Amino acid sequence: MTSLALLLLLSLCSEATPPPCRVVHQDVLCSNLSLRAVPADLPDPIHMLDLSRNQVENLTQETLLYRTDFYQLNLHGNRIHSIQLGLFKDMTQLKVLDLSRNRLNVLAHSGGNVGPLTSVESLDLSNNGLYTGMSDYFLADSPSLVNLSLSGNSITKISQRTFRGSSSLRRINLHNNVILEIEDGAFDFLDHLTELDLSKNSISCITDFNLHGLTVLDLSRNSIELFHSAHTGGFYRLHRLDLSQNKMAHFPLLPVNNILEHLDLSRNQLQSVNVSGSPEKKASLIFNHLRFLDMSYNQLRSIPECFFYCMASLEVLNISHNCLGGFSVSQEGVLHRVKIINLSFNTLQTLSFKDNSLQSLEKLFLQGNGLTTLDQQIFHRLSNIRFLQLQKNRLEICEGKGTESGACVNFSSVPNLECLYLSENNLRKVPSNAFVNSPLKLLDLSLNSGLEMDEDSLSGLERSLVHLRLRENNISHLNTDLSSLRSLRHVDLSTNQLRSLPTWNQESSIESLNLQNNNLVALDYRTMVALERSLKTLYMGSNPLSCCRNLGFLHMVQRSAVVVPDIETVTCVHRDHSEPVNIEKVTEEMCQGPDVPRYMVIIVVVMLLCAVVTIVLLVRTWHLRKLKRRRSFSV
Repeated sequence: MTSLALLLLLSLCSEATPPPCRVVHQDVLCSNLSLRAVPADLPDPIHMLDLSRNQVENLTQETLLYRTDFYQLNLHGNRIHSIQLGLFKDMTQLKVLDLSRNRLNVLAHSGGNVGPLTSVESLDLSNNGLYTGMSDYFLADSPSLVNLSLSGNSITKISQRTFRGSSSLRRINLHNNVILEIEDGAFDFLDHLTELDLSKNSISCITDFNLHGLTVLDLSRNSIELFHSAHTGGFYRLHRLDLSQNKMAHFPLLPVNNILEHLDLSRNQLQSVNVSGSPEKKASLIFNHLRFLDMSYNQLRSIPECFFYCMASLEVLNISHNCLGGFSVSQEGVLHRVKIINLSFNTLQTLSFKDNSLQSLEKLFLQGNGLTTLDQQIFHRLSNIRFLQLQKNRLEICEGKGTESGACVNFSSVPNLECLYLSENNLRKVPSNAFVNSPLKLLDLSLNSGLEMDEDSLSGLERSLVHLRLRENNISHLNTDLSSLRSLRHVDLSTNQLRSLPTWNQESSIESLNLQNNNLVALDYRTMVALERSLKTLYMGSNPLSCCRNLGFLHMVQRSAVVVPDIETVTCVHRDHSEPVNIEKVTEEMCQGPDVPRYMVIIVVVMLLCAVVTIVLLVRTWHLRKLKRRRSFSV
């Protein structure tokens, strides 16, 4: 009984002893150990102490074992609601202090002063339940503070005194509060401030914006209806402005003397690009340094070409998900550096580009516009176009040289075109030589039900085409010879009506082949042997395969020469099983006999039984007659 009690006591003691902290050079890692204080016997000195995700409640000198030699102190995710007065005063080497996800609102509510934070340069007070005025207790005496995070609190107002004790601040994060008001001059005295994050708050307007030294300003996810800069001729250093997910109906009034490079106005309520709805203020828009402009998810119905006159450096333009009825570039100098234009999901009726315009354009997104007619040669004017997204339109493809009349678009001889997406265009036919002299690497013709492909549809792509997508086209037989496409690596033929594989020879380079959801019963052995040399990935699920007519495919799977990611859904039909059998469970022994259907076996058995019964009856009848003769003779 005594030994049992001793063992139980030792067990309880071992459970009560926390696991030791990890020490890496001068960094001590004690995260998530249920600690209430710093454990004893730590090395000396300590560069970084990580006490995050523990159970510290009262932060005192005793809690930290009277140590002051920290450079970085991480107390994230504890229960701290009390901090000893002047605790950080003697920590002259402390540069980084993380107090996020604690209960500092209790401390601030009591009116306690945490300072001074003499040497701290980075302070994280996020997710502490702090509301207006509470942060003053931490910032009142922080002369060296450079980086401050107050995100995830409940601050409603930024007053003029909020940052008075932290005049060295460069980066302030106020993301995810409920800020409604910013007092005039709240940031004016912060001469070093360069980055300000006010995203996800409740700010309704910005008037007289005058933070000349600011380089990054994030005002996304507010309720801003108006953004106006101060009427001064001063130079602004702002190069990144995010105003996305607000309620602006008009273009913001930005400083004339600016070096803005990145402007995000997406997900607002923009109805025009006029400043405050006033046509005469269009001339004040000068963005000579702007490289990125996003106005997607708005209500724009038109954008005059002159709007882009002052954007000589623009490289990325996104106007997708608007109501644009037309877009044109008629002058050579307009958008001459733009590389990407996204006009997807508008209601485009007209699209035109002047000869030799948009010389730098590489990617053009036009999907989801329902376009039916375009100038046949429109894409030939884009000399550097490499990527063309035309999904969800209603375009027809011209044959070869594109000389025929009618509404079709010519995709041949586009000198640099590498990726072309034509899925969901209700394409009826892909004519011969449709892409000749265009160095396509990727061609997507999917989701064009009933698509007919000419034997020479892909002529000219023998050396360039790598990706071919023909899924969901209701194709029962592929006329086009794919074996001539020597560079072809990835083919998607899923969800069609194919009953046989396209022909490939030993020179095939196919690495990935998707044949899911077709009507394949037997895979041609010669084709599989030809593919096996290069094939790495094969999708075969949802086909009515015959078990015993696909032993070659079975061998490939069993040898693991080819990976079949959907192997669990690949089944086949076998004569001895009423339900489909998973291909991995099929053996050669199962296919030793003839592959006779079950109903034939039943018929044969029934016929044999009938024959046996007939013979028995005949023999019995013969015996009965013989007995009768004998009896009559004996009488």
